[in-house]
Parts: sequence; structure tokens; C-alpha cells
Amino acid sequence: MHVAGNSSVRNLLIFVLLAVFSLPVSAVVYKYRDNEGRIYLSDKPVQGNYKLISRYSIKGGLKKVKPGRIDLQAWQKNRKRYAPLIESVARESLIRPELLHAMVHAESAYDPKAESRKGAVGLMQLMPATAKRYGVTDRYNPEQNLRAGASYLKDLLEQFDFDLKLAVAAYNAGENAVIRAGNQIPNYPETQAYVEKVLRFYKQNRESNS
Repeated sequence: MHVAGNSSVRNLLIFVLLAVFSLPVSAVVYKYRDNEGRIYLSDKPVQGNYKLISRYSIKGGLKKVKPGRIDLQAWQKNRKRYAPLIESVARESLIRPELLHAMVHAESAYDPKAESRKGAVGLMQLMPATAKRYGVTDRYNPEQNLRAGASYLKDLLEQFDFDLKLAVAAYNAGENAVIRAGNQIPNYPETQAYVEKVLRFYKQNRESNS
């Protein structure tokens, strides 16, 4: 379900209430703003050039959902804990372990409980649609999360003729965004910074293993 409206507070509250009454008790309402300032409400996270303003849960009453969380302080401990699994999944997926490590580092800082403001969760920050596509039943399960994320990355590498930058950009912004950009990195500051970060981590990992 998607509901569009203008940016006035009064109308926005009406839209939220309408969304609340049409959703199950445990649903979450996502509020987005597009480039032209229009407000959209949805019961599912959406990808594309939208800015997530806030999320509201209707479980136990209408409550604003806290922004994304990630445990940056424990990244080294978590890296050590999940390194064997990451490297095993990488080998099974025919992906260099240094690359999968770089992706996990950039996505979640190795926090298996990481949550983004857009609704992505886990080590590889899986969105609900991606998790469903790869048969994930529990996005917070580290092994399921890693296997799905690695499979998605491998598919993107194949789709973009093993152009690492494009595959990484597509993981962040979606393959359609890369295609719309003429098979170039989309002109999204977040995606461009993300690609640079992953490639930097990847280079560091390869140098440390050489």
C-alpha cells in the first residue's frame, strides 16, 4: 500500500491515520519524501530516490519508530566471531573472502542485529524483497543473511559483466538504478560514497592478506 499527499502536517496526520486503520496490528508505516517534497506513506520499505523521514509502528498504539541502529564499537569482536562463516560463504559463492568482508564491514560493521532507517537488517543489510527473493525466512539469522547477500552480490557481478563498481553500486541502490544511469554508478551521494568505502575496505583486506 502506498499513500501520497502534500507536505502539510494536518494532511499528513490524516494519511497516517488512514494507513493505520487499514493495516494489521503489527504493521509499520513508512513516511517518505521525494525530490519534489511530496509525502508518501507505505507499509513496505521502498527503494529509489526517496528520503525516509520517519517510521511509525501501530503495535500497541501509534508510535514513532527509532532510527536505524548499528553497534560500531563491537565491530572487531564481531568480525572475529563471524569471519569463519563469512569466508565459508564466500568460497561457496565463488566470491573473494576479502570482498565479502568489505561488504559486511560497509553494510553493518559486522553487527548481525544492525538495522537501517530504510528497513534493511543484518550483516548484509537485507531488504524484505531481497530476502524473499533468496528464500530467507529470518533476516536476522547471520548464515541466512550472509548467504542471501552473497548470492545477490554474485548475481549482480554476473549481470554487470563482473564490473565490481557497478555490482557494488547496484547492491546499494538497486540494479534498476544502475541501468537507468546508463550502466554507470548512479548520481546518488550515498551510493557513490558507499562504492568508495567498499573498494577501500576491499583493498585494505587484500593488502593485509598479501
